[in-house]
Amino acid sequence: MNCGSGKPIFFQRQPMLPLPVQRLLRLRLEAALEDPKDRALLVWPTVLGAPKLRQDHPDGIPETVLFSHAVKMLRNLGNEDPEATWREGMTRFPETAERGETGFKPHSDWGSLGPLVSLRCGVALSALTELSVDASYGLKAGLVLFNSSLYHETHDALEMIWKNGLGDLREGLQGLILMTAGYHHLQLQNRSGMKAVWEESIKRLHAFGGLLDTPWGKVDYRDAIQLTREREAYLDLGSNDFEPLWAMPVPRWELS
Repeated sequence: MNCGSGKPIFFQRQPMLPLPVQRLLRLRLEAALEDPKDRALLVWPTVLGAPKLRQDHPDGIPETVLFSHAVKMLRNLGNEDPEATWREGMTRFPETAERGETGFKPHSDWGSLGPLVSLRCGVALSALTELSVDASYGLKAGLVLFNSSLYHETHDALEMIWKNGLGDLREGLQGLILMTAGYHHLQLQNRSGMKAVWEESIKRLHAFGGLLDTPWGKVDYRDAIQLTREREAYLDLGSNDFEPLWAMPVPRWELS
């Protein structure tokens, strides 16, 4: 799910999402991070907000159609029962959808953002589906979400590990979280926000030399921190033109 330039589709300016939409995305992602089987919760917003399905079924997507479009995504997660998964998801998160004349529509809380919710959940789902379910799942989730330019989601993923971290691990994760926050501010074009958190991120990460040791491997952020320094230096010039910040390479983290 990349744009034509080879950059992640979300590596560009993004709108500030209304609180109900932020909550919808956050709660499902948190569930998927806490228990990998709950990655299935991301399937339903992906399907419900898909523009072509909404165009074909303006009065609601019939359950049979809903399930047929979900089955492959669920099967990739080892889930073979879309109907039971749908019922469980609606019980836990009834604000996912509401009934129309012919089936289900995105809940009114989504407003006009159905396509964006669908795309955001779909990219997150695709990233998380690749991951093996083992002790490294939480950290790897943070890495693949960062490399997908889903910076708000990356923050949530790393914060769940950071809460239980100690010493250098906690300090290093905080530095990575701050780097992520800066790129989220870049998406919102908040100049002062990105500058402040990038300065703090660079300060906290300096001691680790671009490699953060974790119980699950080393996070290599050397290229990312260099690109962040270059962006932070550009901000020091005082320009309000954001295009050079987008033109620089996309930051990436690797696990070794």
